Amino acid sequence: MGHPEHGASVGIPGSRLPGPFPVGEYAAALRRRLRGFAHVQLSGELSGVRPARARVYFELRDARGAVPCSAWREDWERIQGRCGQPLLDGMEVIVAGGCDYYVGSASASPSFGFHVWNARPAGEGDLLARIERLRRALLAEGLGERQARLRRPVLPRTIGVVTGEAGKARDDVLAALRRRGWAGRLVWAFAPVQDRHAAPAIARALADLVAVGEVEVVVIARGGGSLVDLLAFCEESLCRTVALLPIPVIASVGHHSDRTVLDDVAAVSCSTPTHAAEAAVPLHCDEARSGLGEKARRLRLRSLQTVALRAGTLARQARAPIEHLERERRRLEQSSRELRATARRRGGDERERLARRALVLDRKARAGADDVSRRRALDALALALDAHDPERTLARGYALVQGPDGDLVTSAAAASDHERLDLRFHDGRIPVRRP
Repeated sequence: MGHPEHGASVGIPGSRLPGPFPVGEYAAALRRRLRGFAHVQLSGELSGVRPARARVYFELRDARGAVPCSAWREDWERIQGRCGQPLLDGMEVIVAGGCDYYVGSASASPSFGFHVWNARPAGEGDLLARIERLRRALLAEGLGERQARLRRPVLPRTIGVVTGEAGKARDDVLAALRRRGWAGRLVWAFAPVQDRHAAPAIARALADLVAVGEVEVVVIARGGGSLVDLLAFCEESLCRTVALLPIPVIASVGHHSDRTVLDDVAAVSCSTPTHAAEAAVPLHCDEARSGLGEKARRLRLRSLQTVALRAGTLARQARAPIEHLERERRRLEQSSRELRATARRRGGDERERLARRALVLDRKARAGADDVSRRRALDALALALDAHDPERTLARGYALVQGPDGDLVTSAAAASDHERLDLRFHDGRIPVRRP
């Protein structure tokens, strides 16, 4: 920095410090000095990541201090693309850059910052990157949807639970199911939920529950913890096992801020074991029982009303045959009276007709007697005529001799007068000639 300009204000009396210098000059000198510091790498936890139009602002913190940082937006996007994941609050990172200073102006405040042009996750951040890569790979294979497509029963009869035997998650599941009023069957499969042996043990426990055959839904429960504590639930083998199970799995690992790969492939992801138990039994049994009791009461009332209406209908229908029979009886009695009257009228008419017919027949009988007498006389005359009938004589063996003109020839002298004669018998004629 140079000497004070000519005409500058006089400094503070008695002070041995150089100056006074114009603030702009001092700010520019400060920026040159800060930018001259060596470029270094810093490690810390990201906090307050805030993208703006041209730059991304954040702070890098640890237990002993914090440094305001910024990066050009295009540099920040390039860094995230190379890391394979977004850089978010709470991640441990290593950044490369150097000090910078904005001098400000009469209308803008100055600011100090660490300008970042490169970064990568560090420590737990490396682990997060690996977990994120696994998560993306499983989702790309469609394993994040298989469990979600399984049908979950509204009121399962048997629930399987995988959890630590001495953990608090077990008590939380039991308490939640009691509050739900659920009285089904619980099948416990205890397994370690934290260490390098946990993932294969949990996978074996799931296989055992599926083998039971009656288990309709499985809950995997564990309390919260650090990322390292939850690593078992980010193991690829366990996540693939869960994704391919034929029964729905409800994951309850960690708390609201924790997200394991198991949460992405399970049918349902819950924040606590209590919520997992409620998700396993969506129907509140006590409320359902109360509702069913009310419905049963309404149904009984409606049934009684229906029975009363039906009884009235049946009573009317029961009276209907009696009334019908009474009407038929009256109709038949009327018909009987009419038939008797008709029979009496027809009987009188028939008697009169028969009397007239008897009279006619009597007259005809008397006339017939006269006819019989006449018939007998005629028969006697017929016998007499038959006795004189030439045909009857011929029938007894006699014959008639007739001439050519048909006249009877009654003597030999008369026969000699004719050359040809006919002999007539009772059954025909025979012509003869005189020799």
